[in-house]
Amino acid sequence: MLRSLCEEDYPEIIRKLDDWWGGRPMAGLLPRLFFQHFADTSFAIEEEGRVLAFLAGFLSQSRPGEAYIHFVGVDPACRGRGFGRVLYEHFFAAAKERGAISVHCITSPVNRGSIAFHRAMGFNLAPGDEEIDGLPVHADYDGHEESRVVFVKEIG
Repeated sequence: MLRSLCEEDYPEIIRKLDDWWGGRPMAGLLPRLFFQHFADTSFAIEEEGRVLAFLAGFLSQSRPGEAYIHFVGVDPACRGRGFGRVLYEHFFAAAKERGAISVHCITSPVNRGSIAFHRAMGFNLAPGDEEIDGLPVHADYDGHEESRVVFVKEIG
């Protein structure tokens, strides 16, 4: 079942988030405010009362026409079932309905799976100020030595 995220989802998701990333500390990147203030553009896929995948996104208040996908997670046991695609397509529709004409998101240059997924979803890689392994990156995007690949997809 696809539905909006709600604040009651936060404890369950945050508890298993690091495990979904193979032990990488990711929970600090997903504060509760996404579940409180962006529920109309953030979604979950649940089955038998358990969240199997989620997307936290929003429309930019500072850049009219832009939407941003902040965080997406899929239970490793459920990967390959198309949940990511379903969540992204639902977000595109919700963002477009609210006036967005483009969607933006980022990933780490080492996350090859994420890069391949975003390309398959029709995202373009934004030009960067450096290159890592043939990818354009924005150096120090999220702090010192935290380069990111920036994606943009036109939806409007």
